[in-house]
Amino acid sequence: MYIPAHFAAGPGAVQDLLAAPAAANLVTMTANGMLATLLPLLYDPSGGGYGTLQGHLARNNTQWSEPAIGEALAIVQGADAYISPSWYASKAEHGRVVPTWNYSTAHVYGTLVIHDDPAWLADHVRRLTDLNERRSEQPWSVDDAPEPYIAGQLRAIVGVELRISRIEAKTKLSQNRPDRDIDGVVAGLAASGQQASADDVERARPGRCPATGQ
Repeated sequence: MYIPAHFAAGPGAVQDLLAAPAAANLVTMTANGMLATLLPLLYDPSGGGYGTLQGHLARNNTQWSEPAIGEALAIVQGADAYISPSWYASKAEHGRVVPTWNYSTAHVYGTLVIHDDPAWLADHVRRLTDLNERRSEQPWSVDDAPEPYIAGQLRAIVGVELRISRIEAKTKLSQNRPDRDIDGVVAGLAASGQQASADDVERARPGRCPATGQ
């Protein structure tokens, strides 16, 4: 990944990106070519030096049964948004502005391990569900469904775990713009209903302390 120094993601930003409830693209190279699946992943920071990303595939998805050649790759993405030059104060000052796209992303590399154990899968889907239900007013639990039904669902999936060996991460969030332009980007994104992207730009503002947010 091309990462200019001013867009390099710090450790805190990487942890936040991996820990957020989201789906990512899992990419593997196999003897039959490249395979990719978009799937929800659960980050476990305790699993080794960089931690692990855990997910599951449909049993009928051949990606789990086709041995990966070399490293597997998970492409994790945060909020992304088009940035209009009309939001920049610089537009009125000199006009030398163009559109761009803001985003946060991490390319997570590692060894892919397959889990076809009912106990591992049961624990995984429970933790993945709890992560994604935590903001719901009435969270759904695995225990809300009949046990035989859940057992049947578990038989239809296979667990995958990416044991992370390295991470390349980038937060392209208007850090290269003057402060007044950043103000305009935050306001423009918020006004267009893209609050998550606006918050990302504000957090990445140069000079802002990551520990205090000030």
